[in-house]
This record gives sequence, structure tokens and C-alpha cells, in this order.
Amino acid sequence: MLLLWPLPLPLPPPLLLLLLLLLLPLAMLWQQRRRARPSWLARLQHQVAWGALGLAAAWQHRKLEQSTLHVGQSQQQALEWCLKKAQGSCCLPRGSTGSPHSSHFLRVSGILRATDLSTFRSHLPLTKTRQAKEEESEEKLLSPAPLQDHREASLQATLLGLVTLNKAYPEVLTPGSTACVTPTSPWPNSVPWLRHALGRVSPLGAKDSQTLLLEALISPGLRALEARTAVELLDVFVGLEADGKEMAEAIAAGNLGTPLPSRAAELQEALEQGPRGLALRLWPKLQVVVTLDAGGQAEAVAALRALWCQGLAFFSPAYAASGGVMALNLWPEQPQGFYLLPPGVPFIELLPVKEGTQEEAASTLLLTDVQREEEYELVLTDHAGLTRCRLGDVVRVVGAYNQCPVVSFTGRLGQTLSVRGEVTDENIFSAALAKAVGQWPGAKLLDHACVESSILDPCDGSAPHYEVFMELRGLRNLSEENRDKLDHCLKEVSPHYKSLRLRGSVSPAKVHLVRPGSFRVLREALAACPSSSFPPEMPRVLRLGHLAKLLQKRVMS
Repeated sequence: MLLLWPLPLPLPPPLLLLLLLLLLPLAMLWQQRRRARPSWLARLQHQVAWGALGLAAAWQHRKLEQSTLHVGQSQQQALEWCLKKAQGSCCLPRGSTGSPHSSHFLRVSGILRATDLSTFRSHLPLTKTRQAKEEESEEKLLSPAPLQDHREASLQATLLGLVTLNKAYPEVLTPGSTACVTPTSPWPNSVPWLRHALGRVSPLGAKDSQTLLLEALISPGLRALEARTAVELLDVFVGLEADGKEMAEAIAAGNLGTPLPSRAAELQEALEQGPRGLALRLWPKLQVVVTLDAGGQAEAVAALRALWCQGLAFFSPAYAASGGVMALNLWPEQPQGFYLLPPGVPFIELLPVKEGTQEEAASTLLLTDVQREEEYELVLTDHAGLTRCRLGDVVRVVGAYNQCPVVSFTGRLGQTLSVRGEVTDENIFSAALAKAVGQWPGAKLLDHACVESSILDPCDGSAPHYEVFMELRGLRNLSEENRDKLDHCLKEVSPHYKSLRLRGSVSPAKVHLVRPGSFRVLREALAACPSSSFPPEMPRVLRLGHLAKLLQKRVMS
């Protein structure tokens, strides 16, 4: 059984790390020559890697405990850092604010003062993310500068996430028990020995999802399946169903080594039984799916849980937004995802949602000032450009870890529809859509996106309306009666929308079914946008005409 903290090896930490560095190239050469079960060298390498990770994770755990027990001091240090950086920038002219160590900026006692925050807020006004600005203006921004430096947060999320996962599922990280089916891992920080600590079966140097999936398919003993995000894992399973015959032939022919005709037959038999429970038929010992949580993933997770990954637990080591780690997951047993907002750099503030979205009237709060069961928008201070950036991600405070809030992510501001002054946000529309799809016999929603009619055809003579593009499983055509059910459900959940419909100010929502794989093409287009975050968030409301038309061209019904 793997250990959570340093392994009881009779070696001092420096020698342990040196041994690890020596073993890495040896094991790589060994595995390149022998594509068999883990050798004694691979097992030793796995133990040494876990020893090194244990040492690093123990250090990160101590840092987290100290910072969450002294949140005021941790945020003060983050604020000092921001002010010092701003001292030499155009945001805070030297002549107007004095030394960064003056009493106007810092308090010797270690407690944040209102004057410090006032100075900070007055010179660094709230802004929106680059992606939001581009969507609103349809302008192409030239340089996709990342919002901040997330290296420390991503390392902490990776190390503590591995320990948390190992504690909840002790067997999933043994050698040969894990496979990643996307080129990028869900673990935010790719520490050099991560692959060996996880005991992955993935081939060295694999760059495409198909090769990674083939390697996973010939390993029936998997206990953990990884993908960067849930929507990418959804693409993998949809692709497996489409290309299953070719993959079975490749496995039978031994394209990755030894021919395995019996495993190819098992794959074909599993696929013939349909998508529901497919993962457990392919890998009977599978326990958990690991993906990185980010905006717009809930729909894909729901589809995976209901079909291909039925009966499996899901775990995300962190919540990612605007290109980096925002919060840590220390509770894998919580299926809805609870995350800890850590103090320190980056400097995090919370903007009460009920105060509205007017920047001049809004007042942000520190981590210690929030109230349980209230909702807040995340505000992050940029490392490179020194901007207080409204991310649009909304959280609800569900508890506390020491003095830090524990939150669940509930939605995203900006993902709203408004054609006549109404505000139909992401949660309201998703609830109406889920209710409507539930009334369509045999249908399962895989993905969707909405567009305001003026974006697709500003010269359309009809009343403004919503254009809804969706990808379904189990239904390839919709009757007019079923299409109308979405409009009925929207009227049930939104009184304002209902009022507009009764007056004839808004036409019924138009529903379009797109071909399988259409949203994968959309995600590829989103990833190519200059302002795309990493991982790219999945928008539910498209503001850019070329993205909306990309889906429009793939309508099949």
C-alpha cells in the first residue's frame, strides 16, 4: 500500500532525490526496451518517486495549515506584494503614494488596515478578463498574456491532490493502475516524476489521444482514468464509439506491441452493449475518473455519469479559471465538488453577487469577511499587469477550513441571454433545458450553446429570440411539439421571459440539433482564440459571430 507521506526508506531526503534523478533515465531506457508489466526497476522508481512527492507534499501541507490558520497575515503579505509591484508601475506613481514600506501601505502589527485596501482599490480598479472583453467587443487581442503566475498554487494543488486521492482510493496509484487518455494531464503542475508516481501505463512521448486510449484499452486492470477536462473525456468516449472497430483491429494486430486478439474481442463486445456503463465493462476494477474542473464542465460530467462512466466516482484536484488554479479540492468524497480558497498570492477578493454588477457601486471583501450560504464573484489580482480582475466565476460559501472559506462553484456571470432586457443566466437556462430534454423520450444532453438571434442574423425581420444548438445522444430528430417544450420550460423558470413571450416581444426559442463532434470542433476553435484560457472554458452563450456560425453550419435537424 502506498503511503501518504515520506516512505520509511533508510535514506536522507537529498540522497533520495538524487537516487530518483538517477533512476528516471535508467527506467525510461528499460521501459523502451521492454513493454511488459512493471519491472522491479519501475516499481523501485515508483516508490522513490512517491517518497520524493511525500516530502514535497508534507511541506506544502504545513504551509497550507499555517496560511489558513493566519488568513489575515497571509492576505496582508499578498497585498504588500501587490503594492510593492505597483510602486514601480503606472498604477501607483512614486510621487503620489510614497515608499512601499510607509505606514500608508503596511501595518507593522500584521493586520490589514482599511487605508491599505482603500489605496489598493483606488489605484487598481476592477476590470474584466481579457476573454470577456474580446467577446463583448469582438476585437482580436494581440497577445494572450496569462492572468497571473500560478506555479506555486498549481504545485500545491497537484501534490495535495495526489495525497488526497491516494487516501481516498489507496490502490489507484499503484504501478500500472492509471491511464491518461488526453495529451495534457488533469494535474495542474507536471512535476518531473509525476508520471512515475502515478504509475501510468501511457506510452512515453505519446502526443495524441488515440494512442493514449489504445494503451489504456490494452490495460484491463486500470483503477483510475484521467483526462484534462470532462468535456475532453466526453470527446474520447464519443470517438471510441465511432472508431471502436478500427481500434479493436489495431489491438488484435499488435500495433502497440504484442497482438491481443482476446482483448480486441472484449472491446467489441463491450461496445455492442451500448454506452451505459462502458467504462466499467472495459476496466472492471476502475474506481475513479480524474479531470480538472473548470467553467462549463457540469454538463459533460452529468453525461459521463449517466452513460459511459456510470457507477464511478469523479475527482478534480483543483478548480481552474483564467489559466490557473483558483481553489484546492481536499474532499474527494464530495461528488458536487467543494474547494478551498487559499490565502496568499495570488490576492483573492470576493464581490457579493447581490450587490449587482456595477463596478462603481460594488465593494469587495476579504476571505475572512464572507458569510456562509452567500454567493460571491471571484476577483483576482494579476501578477503581470497588476489588475484586479473580475473572473465572472460565482461561488457559494459552504463551510470553512481553519479560517478560509470552502466554496462550491455555482455558475458564471456573463453567460446570460438578453434580447429584450431580460436576464436569463446560465443556471436558469440550464435548468429549463434539462427539464425539456427530460421530456424527450430516449434523449440525453451531451452539450449545448446559445446565441442571441441578432448575432446570427441582425437583419432577420422576426422578433428577437434565442438560438439553441445542442448535441444529443439517443435522438436524431425533434418534432415541433418537442421543440416547443423548451419554450414552455423557459416560461416556467423565468417570469420576465414569460411576460415578454405573452406580449409578443420575444419569439420562441429555436432549437437546432448538431452533428456528433460539433462541439469538439467548437472547442478547438475556442482554444485557437488569442484570449483563450488554459484549459479553455466551455461557454454556454456565444458572443462571436464566427463561433456561432461554426455550429450553424453543422446543424442536422
